[in-house]
Order: sequence, then structure tokens, then C-alpha cells
Amino acid sequence: MNKISVEDLVQQFSLKVLAGQDHLQKSITQPRVHRPGLEFVGHFDFFPTERIQILGRKEINFLHKQTKEERKIRIGNIVHYHPPCFIVTTGEDGLTYLRHHCNEEGIPLLVTEIPETTSEYITKLDTYLINKLAEETFIHGVCLNVFGMGILLRGDSGVGKSETAHTLIGRGHRLVADDIVKLKKLSPQTLLGTHDEKTKEFLALRSIGLINVVRSYGLKAFQNETRISLDIKLTRWQKDSLNNELEQHPEFKEYLGVKVPSIEIQLQPGRDVAGLIEAAANNWYLRQQGYSAASDFMNRIEEEGT
Repeated sequence: MNKISVEDLVQQFSLKVLAGQDHLQKSITQPRVHRPGLEFVGHFDFFPTERIQILGRKEINFLHKQTKEERKIRIGNIVHYHPPCFIVTTGEDGLTYLRHHCNEEGIPLLVTEIPETTSEYITKLDTYLINKLAEETFIHGVCLNVFGMGILLRGDSGVGKSETAHTLIGRGHRLVADDIVKLKKLSPQTLLGTHDEKTKEFLALRSIGLINVVRSYGLKAFQNETRISLDIKLTRWQKDSLNNELEQHPEFKEYLGVKVPSIEIQLQPGRDVAGLIEAAANNWYLRQQGYSAASDFMNRIEEEGT
């Protein structure tokens, strides 16, 4: 399970620490935050205790209107569950009582210093947490962004993945990762491809060696991450094994429980593999829009026969 510390959060978002300074190494393991509401009135049946607790204007105004004894009860009920931290988005005025509870229970109390609405902050924080805490795995291959779509290139060592990627970069597409591709599961349907930092911007070409695509071709040649749309396996040419049907039956490759459409492209001297990958990307996009070239073709045949 991936995790980050409260201190990581403080540094990433430039948060001010009001209480619990000695407990900033507490772990955060849940990818979404929680904004307590029902918990303040004693309903804890579905309280996500392992999530960051966000206190916005509504929550702080509600607490300010309570008597000292009522606040003690309502806040005490929540801190009793020891969430990883509280983040207040309305400034630090009048939070003495909250500091006291957080110091007593060893819970970091943080305050945002950049003016923005609570909903905007929650969206930004959720996005960061989902990315950082996502389940991940590594595969051997190349990841590219082709026409705005994330493409995974797989195949045996030496089959020509990196050389094909180099050709695609020359045609204006972008490298994301070469050799080691990190895959992150952002949701049951969303897979993100990125690099492992060490190989960032590098492409390894046989007979040439390592090249830095940004130094060689400019910033447009590299992209930090991309949502994976298509998996392509490059294989060596096998005579009479190619399928010539009008439309291929959909096949899928599964990563971290996410199914990705997958096709196979065979390599042969003189075959424009980069062009075929571009065609596959365009074809996938059209299918997402509901268009099938094979169906369009058959409709024309039927119309001609009537």
C-alpha cells in the first residue's frame, strides 16, 4: 500500500501547522478527503476515520456558534478517532479550542494560506492524493502519447520498441517512458502511464545509445504522464499469420484489474510500423465516437445491392 506523510502534504501545499507539530510523520493512506458534517451531531456509522478531515466555512461557523461545552463534545467525538490530520480552509482566527484538542490527541492541525474556496481546495487535494496513493506496477516497454492518446508498446527485447518510438517522436508525438513504464490505477477504468524518474526523458536506441529527447527534439517531444488508451504488442513477422478480416475482434490486456484494448502488430523490413500505430490510435478514437469503418463499408455494399 502506498502512503505519504502529513509532512509531505505540508510541503506540497505550503500549509501552516497550528498544532501537532510533533506528529507530522503520521501516514496518509486514503486517496480522498472527508468533510465532517453528521459527525458533529453524533452520527458516526460511516465515518471514514483514515481520511484527512477538511473544515471549511460551514464547519467552522457551526463550531463557533456552539457553547464551550458543546464544542468540547462535538470536537472531542471526532478527535477520539484520531484521523491523520485536520485542514482548515478559512484561516486560523478563533481556533484556540481546536488547537487544544489536536495537541492533546497528537493530531496535526493545518491551515491553508492560499485564498481559495473549500470545494476548489478539496478537488485539488483529492487529485494529488489519488495520484500519489494509486496502486501501481512496472512493466517492460515504451509509453507514448500519440494524437493525445496514451499508447503502451510491448514486445520482446530487441524487437524494435524504442526505434519505433523514435520514429513516432520524429512525427511530432511524445515520449512518456522508455524501458521501464510505471502504471498507476487511478480508478477501476483509468490507468495512468508515467516514468520512474531515473529514465525520465531518456530513450535507448541500439547502435546509438542513450539520447535525451528533450535536448534533442525540444520540450514538445516529452510528456510526463498519459492516460493509457491502447496496448500494442510488437512481434516478429510470421508468414501467413496476419488477420485480414475487415474488423478485428476486440481483445484486451489487463493491468491492475483495468482492461485496456490490445492489438498485435508484426514487424517486417519496410513495413511502416509507426504509421500503423498512428492508424490504430485514430481507429480507436473513431470507435470511441461510435464509428466503425467496417460497418460503414458493409452498409454501402448493402445499399448498392438494393
